[in-house]
Amino acid sequence: MKNTERSYMESVHFYGRTWGIIVALVLIGFPIALSLIFGAMPDFKMLLKGLFATAPMYWAVGIVEIFTYVPMLGAGGTYLSFVTGNISNLKLPCAIDAMERAKVKASSEEGEVISTIAIAVSSIVTTLIILVGVICIVPLTPILESPVLEPAFNMILPALFGGLAVVFISKNAKLSVAPIILMLALFIFVPALNASTVGIMVPVGVLFTVAVARILYKKGAL
Repeated sequence: MKNTERSYMESVHFYGRTWGIIVALVLIGFPIALSLIFGAMPDFKMLLKGLFATAPMYWAVGIVEIFTYVPMLGAGGTYLSFVTGNISNLKLPCAIDAMERAKVKASSEEGEVISTIAIAVSSIVTTLIILVGVICIVPLTPILESPVLEPAFNMILPALFGGLAVVFISKNAKLSVAPIILMLALFIFVPALNASTVGIMVPVGVLFTVAVARILYKKGAL
């Protein structure tokens, strides 16, 4: 079993790193290819200026997300999530719900497999839905832009996380109080925070929760 687990994890890391590098090269190569094809190279001085102003924030978030998502998704799930994207909105809820239903943890061999399968299936389903949406977007546009349906589309993400929150808050009532208060305070009193900052606030909330959990554990409250 140990040899099997070791060979499985070795393959996970090998393919995870390989596809991560491939995706990074594609993402970088695509704009370069378009610039060369159309003869529209950017002003590198302005490009570097913009990168120096914004990149450090994303480097910090990227490092924090590694330590945040690996314990929650497992190695395979994390590699796949980083390649396919949309982690906090889709991949994380799908993986957590799948492991919760199977009663396994991401740190176990079973949890590792289930998390990866859940994220892979969600990626395939998302791609198929996008394909159907692209095909049907023209005839469905009048319906989707209807004022009657607009409030429903605005509440999809809160409904998704609300359903997950009920399950986990009910199991960890004491631990959930502090992060809920923190996030409410931040989003109420810091207007700059909005839906586009969710990816940054998830790692912040996780680290804060871990710190609070450690304090409560030392005091015997957990």
